[in-house]
Amino acid sequence: MHAVVDKDTCIGCGLCASTEPDVFQIDDDGKAVATAETTDANQESVKTCIEGCPVNAIHEEE
Repeated sequence: MHAVVDKDTCIGCGLCASTEPDVFQIDDDGKAVATAETTDANQESVKTCIEGCPVNAIHEEE
């Protein structure tokens, strides 16, 4: 699976990047971007990011 960030919705709070920095980064625009695939090792923390996003800007796609 791959996490996807809706950059139009993202407010750049950084919760995802601080929770799972191996998957999420903050880009030059101050918005989050998913830079790696979801793996068995990081699946739970990615779910935490999805559930914790204050504006629901993150979802997962197959």
